[in-house]
Amino acid sequence: MLDTLSYYLQFSFVQYAIIVGVLIALCSSLLGVTLVLKRFSFIGDGLSHVAFGAMAIASIINVTVGDGSGKSAYQNDMLIVLPITVISAILLLWTGQNTKIKGDAAIAMISVGALAIGYLLMNIFSTSTNLSGDVCSTLFGSTSILTLKTTEVWLCIVLSIVVVAAFILFYNKIFAVTFDENFAKAVGTRANAYNFIIAVIIAVIIVLAMNLVGSLLVTALIIFPALSAMRVFKSFLSVTICSTIFSVVCALLGILLSIIYGTPVGSTIVAVDMAGFFVFSIMGRIGKKA
Repeated sequence: MLDTLSYYLQFSFVQYAIIVGVLIALCSSLLGVTLVLKRFSFIGDGLSHVAFGAMAIASIINVTVGDGSGKSAYQNDMLIVLPITVISAILLLWTGQNTKIKGDAAIAMISVGALAIGYLLMNIFSTSTNLSGDVCSTLFGSTSILTLKTTEVWLCIVLSIVVVAAFILFYNKIFAVTFDENFAKAVGTRANAYNFIIAVIIAVIIVLAMNLVGSLLVTALIIFPALSAMRVFKSFLSVTICSTIFSVVCALLGILLSIIYGTPVGSTIVAVDMAGFFVFSIMGRIGKKA
């Protein structure tokens, strides 16, 4: 097993997958605690479906950029997917505050619509000879994490740094908005502005995570680490730190297991997350009895 792992680790595409996987797991776990506590967990699911629809549009438009070496160009869907997902996050926030369309209804409406339109466009305008394979890869992230370009890795690194820096910079405000938004508004905190920042950061995380686990499994990266950490710890800071460590370890372990046994990367990571959740649940029950 170790010989097999050391052999695959020599390849650059495996190294890229591990780097991006760890960064995505780190970013997705930071705001997972906030979304769970605000009971807005399904925004990740809604935005992932929007990202799927945007991916279909990007594949039709076929935007290409250089590969970083100056020798060739390749299709870069993120140039279209990222702006559309960010705009959708803003719309979800706005419609969620509208008394006529509640938050959960807005998420359901936008996510289902985007998923249906995306699949429709892929069928009508597809030039691929393996449409079902392309759809499966987009939904479950079967192989996309192992086909990353150098520019995509650097883009992920830059966006991850921005996400972490924004979370650290606005930590106190995010904490206040998470636990008591009305009180935060009463003391002069611009809660709507920080909700907007949270929505934009989540949109960026969703787009990054699609390469790792696919659009249907993105929510697992956000929710499982937070729920697992809450089984054992109680304070916001300790839960956030534990959630981050849990997410990174599970993502790394999932990627390595998928390389060794040839299983789908996204599904393997989520399976490890689920196993970790059950372990933490048992630890939490033992801790209460002690």
